[in-house]
Amino acid sequence: MEYCIVPMTRIHTGQIADIERLCFPDPWSRQLLEELVDHAGAVSLAAVGEDGTVLGYASAQTVLDEGYINNVAVHPACRRQGIASRLLEELRRQGEALELAFLTLEVRASNHAAQALYAKHGYLEAGCRRNYYEHPREDAILMTLEFENGTESDDAGRVGGSI
Repeated sequence: MEYCIVPMTRIHTGQIADIERLCFPDPWSRQLLEELVDHAGAVSLAAVGEDGTVLGYASAQTVLDEGYINNVAVHPACRRQGIASRLLEELRRQGEALELAFLTLEVRASNHAAQALYAKHGYLEAGCRRNYYEHPREDAILMTLEFENGTESDDAGRVGGSI
């Protein structure tokens, strides 16, 4: 399957809203997705097929040097073809370019496939948010990817981290 990763635009939001409804019990609205496109602190990506069909998307918001992944979703008919991996790789590339300290996300405790995907891309379990999800009620596992330009000490002599 041929596709490319492009910045998400309003042209994509209708199809992305459809993917949201297929993938999540509490989907984001088209209006919310359009606001995300317009948000200055957001990195929003779409995986688009040759015919213009949106196959998946990913979005993150940045606050100072922190990155928070909102959603990564791939149309159910297009899964297991590397699309989510390519989206995560591009989020990582953009996070490094923005000199973020980390990217972090929440994933359902029961979603072992997604947890394995994130782990494959270097995300480590960083905690748990009890009863984070509503439908059905479920814990969220926090997973974080730290970048070298983050707050940890490194060979360049920067000092940081926790006490």
